[in-house]
Amino acid sequence: MTDHHRAAPVLLATSGLNELKQHAASLPAWTLDDRQLCDLELLLNGGFAPLEGFLDANDYSCVLATMRLASGALWPLPVVLDVDAKFAERIDDGAQIALCDGQGVALAIMQVSSRYSPDPRHEAQAVFGTGDPMHPGVADLTQRRRPVCLAGPLQGLALPTHYDFASLRHTPAQLRAHFAAQGAARVVAFQTRNPLHRAHFELTRQAAESLEAVLLLHPVVGRTKPGDIDHYTRVRCYQALLPRYTSVPATLSLLPLAMRMGGPREALWHALIRRNYGATHFIVGRDHAGPGSDASGKPFYPPLAAQELVLAHAEEIGIGIAAFPAMVYARNRQTFIRADQQQAADEIADVSGTELRRMLLDGEEIPTWFSFPEVAQVLKEAQPERGRRGWCVFLTGLSGAGKSTIAQALAARLQEHSARPVTVLDGDEVRKHLSKGLGFSREDRDTNVARIGWVASEIVRHGGIVICAQIAPFASARAQARRLVEAHGRFFEIHVATPLSECERRDRKGLYALARAGELKQFTGISDPYEAPLAPELILDTLATDPLDEADAILALIRARL
Repeated sequence: MTDHHRAAPVLLATSGLNELKQHAASLPAWTLDDRQLCDLELLLNGGFAPLEGFLDANDYSCVLATMRLASGALWPLPVVLDVDAKFAERIDDGAQIALCDGQGVALAIMQVSSRYSPDPRHEAQAVFGTGDPMHPGVADLTQRRRPVCLAGPLQGLALPTHYDFASLRHTPAQLRAHFAAQGAARVVAFQTRNPLHRAHFELTRQAAESLEAVLLLHPVVGRTKPGDIDHYTRVRCYQALLPRYTSVPATLSLLPLAMRMGGPREALWHALIRRNYGATHFIVGRDHAGPGSDASGKPFYPPLAAQELVLAHAEEIGIGIAAFPAMVYARNRQTFIRADQQQAADEIADVSGTELRRMLLDGEEIPTWFSFPEVAQVLKEAQPERGRRGWCVFLTGLSGAGKSTIAQALAARLQEHSARPVTVLDGDEVRKHLSKGLGFSREDRDTNVARIGWVASEIVRHGGIVICAQIAPFASARAQARRLVEAHGRFFEIHVATPLSECERRDRKGLYALARAGELKQFTGISDPYEAPLAPELILDTLATDPLDEADAILALIRARL
C-alpha cells in the first residue's frame, strides 16, 4: 500500500483558528443533519480520502455513471451537501457559509463554488439499482433529500465532539500510528453494524489467524439501518467480546460513518475507507451492506455481488480482500463450520443479526452457541421486557379522514385492558400548544411534524405509548418522524385512506368549501398536495368500518409485531 493511497487531505486549520471561528460566526450557517455530520467528519479527518469536499455536479455525475471522480479516482457513492431551496437562495456563488453541528458550533467554512439539483430517482437507480422505497437508501433519497446541493473548498475548524466512548474514537492517522507502533505488517478490518454473534467471532478469528494479521473491529456508529440495535449497546457488546480474542491481537475502534445500505457499491466504499484507516486487508461477507429484501421477499442484491465487485477493484484500492463464506452452526457437530463445508447430514441453525433481533424482541433466551454469555447479558440489559417497550402509532390522512376519532377509539381500547398511560398527540391540539405560531407553508408543516416526531420519540424512549393523529402531508417529514421514533422503539404508520369526496362530505367546519372557493389557502387535498404513504404498516378504509373496528385492526397489527 503506497503512501498516496493513504494520504489524508489536510483540512483542519492550523493557524489563526480563533479568528476563523469568529469569522464563521458572522456567516450564514447550515446546521448539518446526522448524515452530513458523519460525512464532514470523514472529510476532515481523511477517512474519505481522496475526497476533499462534498461532490460538485461534475464529480457527482461521474460517480453515478462510472463509480469514479472526474479525476479518475475510484469513488463509488455520492457524498453531497444537500440544503433546502430557501437556504440556497440566500447564498451567492463565491460566498462562504459555516457548517455547524446541532449546537451551533462551526466545524468548517465552505466557499460555495457551485450548486446543482440532482434527480433523486435517477440517483437511486444508478447507485442502488432500484427505485423501491422499501430500500432504506432509496427512501432517504426520495423522502429526505433536500433539493439543492452545494459544493466548494472546505476549511476545517474542528472535528465533531463525541462524549461517548472517546477512547475508542480514532482518526485514520491515529489508527495507522497505532498499528505502526505495534509493528503490524498486516491489519484485517471487519465491518459491522450489529452485535457480534459467535459466527462473526469465528469468522474474524479465522481470518486474522490465516493472514497472520492484527484484527481491527471497526463498527459503524453513525446512521445504520432503521430498527438496528443502538450503537451504545453494540459497543458495549464489542467491549465484552474483546477479551475472547486470545489467539490474535484485536483492536476496537469506532467509525463515524452514515451507511447508505448500498450493497456492492457500499462494500467497495467500506474497503476504501478501511484502507485509509490503515487496514491492509478487509473482510467482505455475503450480502455486505445489503438492506435485506423488497416487499416481495426478493433480496435487493445477489449474495456474492459485493465480494465480486470489491475483488475486481482490490488491486487498484491497494487492499487485500478476505472474501470469507458465511459461518454456520452445525447442531449435530456442536461447532461452527464454513458454509462451503456443509454436508447433507448437517443440521444447520440460523445465525444472523436478523435472528438475534427477533430473539430479543420476542424475549427469548439467547442460546450459548449463538452468543457468548457476556454479550447476551449486555443485550438483555438493554432490551426492556416485551410488555414495557414504547411504541408509536402515527395516523396520517386528509382533513376529515377520521384520524382523531380513530386515535380516541384506539386510546380507549388500550386503556380498557391496561394501566399503561397513553398519550394522544392530536393535530389541532398540537397546533394550539406545541406549534402555536406556525403557518401552513411546507417548511412550517415539516417543522410541525418534526416537533411531533421528537415528542413522540421521547415518550417512546421512556417506554410510553403515543398515538399521533396528523395530516402530515409530506413523506419526507413522516420519514423523519419515523427515524426519530425508531431510534428508541417501534413506529406504526397508519394511512387513514378516506377518499377526498367523503372527507368533504363529513366536513362540519366548512373548510373544504372555503378552500374550493379560494378563501382558504394552502389547504391539503385542494390547493396543497398530500403524498400518500407508499409502504405504511396499515391502510384503513373508513367507508367500510367504524372507529372501534379500525382501532381493533391497529391493535391486531401491534400485537403481531411487538
